[in-house]
Amino acid sequence: MSYRSFYALIFLFTMFWGCRNNDPEVVMETPYGDIVIEIYVNKAPVTANNFLRYVNENRFKDAVFYRVVTPDNQPHNEVKIEVIQGGLFEDDHPDALPPIKHETTKETGVKHLNGTISMARNEPGSASSEFFICIGNQPELDFGGKRNPDGQGFAAFGRVVKGMDIVKEIQSLPEEDQMLLQKIPIKIVKKR
Repeated sequence: MSYRSFYALIFLFTMFWGCRNNDPEVVMETPYGDIVIEIYVNKAPVTANNFLRYVNENRFKDAVFYRVVTPDNQPHNEVKIEVIQGGLFEDDHPDALPPIKHETTKETGVKHLNGTISMARNEPGSASSEFFICIGNQPELDFGGKRNPDGQGFAAFGRVVKGMDIVKEIQSLPEEDQMLLQKIPIKIVKKR
């Protein structure tokens, strides 16, 4: 091997290694199958690290999917969305952490596309343990979107890389007023 070939090989290896994606993945284990989610720690550090803290400290041990939003079950909303929502479910759950700073999609560049995971909230800065997964593209959840009157949107921080069929199956389960008749337990574990 010539020096030129050797240095070209080293250059390619360095380029590949430097471009490698270092975002961790988590697995949401459900009775219907696993949902694998890539967590964008570099793009949305506040939101992503909050979620990973819940995972790493086993604070999601009581986590459930409990809410499904479909085009047919939001008659009073002018702006329709499609998501499934999960988390600790209780406002005063003992494993809940304090709310975090709101990272808008304008700041992070992470849009609410099919499979995006994002934080549920009331006002900006009130997100803590509740999250949702988008089914289809949901631009009205981004900064400037009309789903939330304050226009700040929701804090997206990752995406489903495997298991959207499971997300859609959960969305199709029996519900009343968007609440699942039976909550779906989730075990969330860090993959890498």
